[in-house]
Amino acid sequence: MKKTAAIVPVERIWRRILFIRNQKVILDRDLAILYDVETKALNQAVKRNIKRFPADFMFQLTKAEKKQLVTNCDRFEPLKHSTSMPHAFTEQGIAMLSSVLNSERAINVNIAIMRTFVKLREILGSNELLRRKIESMERKYDEKFEQVFAVLKNMLTEESRPKKQIGFHTEARGQKEQAKNKKRKTRAYHKL
Repeated sequence: MKKTAAIVPVERIWRRILFIRNQKVILDRDLAILYDVETKALNQAVKRNIKRFPADFMFQLTKAEKKQLVTNCDRFEPLKHSTSMPHAFTEQGIAMLSSVLNSERAINVNIAIMRTFVKLREILGSNELLRRKIESMERKYDEKFEQVFAVLKNMLTEESRPKKQIGFHTEARGQKEQAKNKKRKTRAYHKL
């Protein structure tokens, strides 16, 4: 059995996964690029089988979401002048696409995408474990860290207070001398 190279590099798939409405999705135009079909053809296949794509499998972006995409990412610049709203496919929606798009390339691309989503879940899961460990340490050592931060805060507030000037300062010294002379004159006047 001969080994075949990945039909789509994993990096190309990673770059196309977006977080919209707290879900990992890939837009219809990006899927069309991966499947090597026109976006219009992909969307027509979906419309012919719309019962297979409930709201948790696929949703259409709002104008605000589309605007945010165009504003934040240069590769979505062509969407700026498009009148249609892109469709976003969740992992389950992409899996369902394999039953709608039945070419050899679509099957292989779907396999690659599913593996990428699994890898992404593994990475996010391991980061969740790391986050929990850090939070546990924070709770455990919170009191000690508070003491360190209190000391640092005191050091910073001391530095921000105006310090007494040291050395010879002509302007300040001249003002002090004038004040002393004025007091002397006032005392001398009262003695008379």
